[in-house]
Amino acid sequence: MNHWIVAPIVLPAILAPFIIMVLRYHLDLQRIFSVAGVVGLLGIALTITAQAAGGDILVYELGNWPAPFGIVLVLDRLSAMMVLLTALLALPIVLYAIASGWDDRGKHFHALFHFQLMGVCGAFLTGDAFNLFVFFEVLLIASYGLMTHGGGATRLKAGVQYVAYNLLGSTLFLFALGTLYAVTGTLNMADMAVRVAELPAEDTALLRVGAVLLLLVFCIKAAVLPLHFWLPASYANAPLPVAALFAIMTKVGAYSILRMYTLGFGPEVEATQGLVGSWLQPAALVTLAIGTIGILGAQHIAQMVAFCAIASMGTLLIAISLFTETATAAALYYIYHSTLATALLFLIADMVVERRGGSIAPTAPMPQGGLISALFFVGAIALAGMPPLSGFIGKLLVLDAARDAPDANAIWAVVLIGSFVTIVGLARAGTVIFWKSHDIQHNPATDLEKEEEALASPAPEPHPGLAFTSVFAAVLGLVLLTLFAGPALKYASNTAEQLFTPENYIAAVLGENG
Repeated sequence: MNHWIVAPIVLPAILAPFIIMVLRYHLDLQRIFSVAGVVGLLGIALTITAQAAGGDILVYELGNWPAPFGIVLVLDRLSAMMVLLTALLALPIVLYAIASGWDDRGKHFHALFHFQLMGVCGAFLTGDAFNLFVFFEVLLIASYGLMTHGGGATRLKAGVQYVAYNLLGSTLFLFALGTLYAVTGTLNMADMAVRVAELPAEDTALLRVGAVLLLLVFCIKAAVLPLHFWLPASYANAPLPVAALFAIMTKVGAYSILRMYTLGFGPEVEATQGLVGSWLQPAALVTLAIGTIGILGAQHIAQMVAFCAIASMGTLLIAISLFTETATAAALYYIYHSTLATALLFLIADMVVERRGGSIAPTAPMPQGGLISALFFVGAIALAGMPPLSGFIGKLLVLDAARDAPDANAIWAVVLIGSFVTIVGLARAGTVIFWKSHDIQHNPATDLEKEEEALASPAPEPHPGLAFTSVFAAVLGLVLLTLFAGPALKYASNTAEQLFTPENYIAAVLGENG
């Protein structure tokens, strides 16, 4: 078997407890091993992406038990590109956390960081629905620890809200899995797809209930309205480098929708025909609309970026809800762009908060204000979908894919108006924060800012050069995604084609047992 497939899970799973048990009192060694681990994960991700790029679907059987009897990991183009995105995102974030001193404001940052990477990579690689639930729980536990890193009542309150809401999602996930197991007798994704296709139409009522419950779970993870309420407060009150890492977490929900509903519950399956698109597309449109309104009304820069994350998920899920190869290719390109752009804005927001507070109100000039304002401008035009960066290409692809959709006019109107409102909201914030007159003695601070002041944070960054390098690395990622949009879109198109031929996935996983 190809052991590279399990390596993205095993590496952080070994490194995280090693950091806790051996290096817990040696921060410098934690930092060295943590960065080395992320670099190693990036190397592994590049290797498995190269292996999957040719179109082969590779299966790793844990304990040499074949599917559907044993647990399997599956490497195809989609899982490979998502693991690579995770590694590409993790490297500048861990460097920024070190440079800004965030990793020294609480305990076990680097161990939790790698547990988080383990959960994300496991969710992308698993071929078993129950183990998808298991990795979701790993994500929940690690993300809660990261959210409350640094302490404080406001952060703890947001963390409890985050856990409570996601535990509700976990409960629904178990109900969905139990329902689907009762109907199909399996939780292996490929085997489930085979059995769903064989069910007679009159026996599919319970199956449809399970499919809807599963969609609700994934929509909670993806922060789809009206299931998005946990995200603004959770992301805005978390340490902002952690919120930058969380940019990949909503994509786990989007990935799960793509994986499950192209494999077993797609529009071509008679038992669930029309079930997903009829629910998902209106919710995605409203999510985009509410996200952009939140950007316009936000009073804190971190809250504004959190609403940017919601709006970008709305755009992404509009493309996914169309369930065509062209729309899915556009969605996959947009996943890369929106993840990098959202993470970039969270890192820039942290720079702003550390220097002058995060309230969108005039205050005294801040150090390196000119450079940070330029970076904010780049992040803003990227996330708003303005040319020449990859956001413009991504939104153009989504709009083009929606031309023949029944609700094409509504999709175009919401996306274009949402982009305009996003531009206005980000321009308003940038103008007030960086350019407006500073002749104001009093700056009303939010509860979070007061709490940050009470924590007596040290100087803005212990290593400002490394902090800016990390942010520039995210900018470079967006530039490269723009310059190499052709090859990136070709890979996305090949991935979409592979997703819409699920028989190849099923044959690779089940083999002789299929």
